[in-house]
Amino acid sequence: MGCCVTADAEGLPPLTWTEVQPQNQLWMNAGFYSFHFDANKGLNNANYGLGVEYRYSSTSSLTVGQFYNSDRETSHYAGMYWEPVSWGKVKLGAVIGGFDGYPRMINGGWFPTIIPIASVEYERVGANVAFVPSIQNRLYGAISVQLKVKLY
Repeated sequence: MGCCVTADAEGLPPLTWTEVQPQNQLWMNAGFYSFHFDANKGLNNANYGLGVEYRYSSTSSLTVGQFYNSDRETSHYAGMYWEPVSWGKVKLGAVIGGFDGYPRMINGGWFPTIIPIASVEYERVGANVAFVPSIQNRLYGAISVQLKVKLY
């Protein structure tokens, strides 16, 4: 696949379509750290928890887990990462799935999400960075960082 956008600045890598290759990797994480856009609301930034991500191809993986959310409640999540674009070693795409545990979103029940994501993986360590949009009076937006370790 060819380049879809070229970089303007010399030395920056171009955006490219990622070639789909089968993989068999299991990653574990300990939740998220969130940098909330509404920093003055006293939200919980340290969203500790436990999650797993199974990467079955170079562009896709499945994920499940739980964490202590920004509203200081337990949340669960399940979803699929789809990252068809690369910018050097950074994969770009979205995670599509659902969350629960946010009291002002469907009374704490499950709700669907599509969240823009960037990830990088190097040997046995990696990170996912998500842009969580704000949903007025229901969900507080943030940039969330999730560190992960490859088990195999």
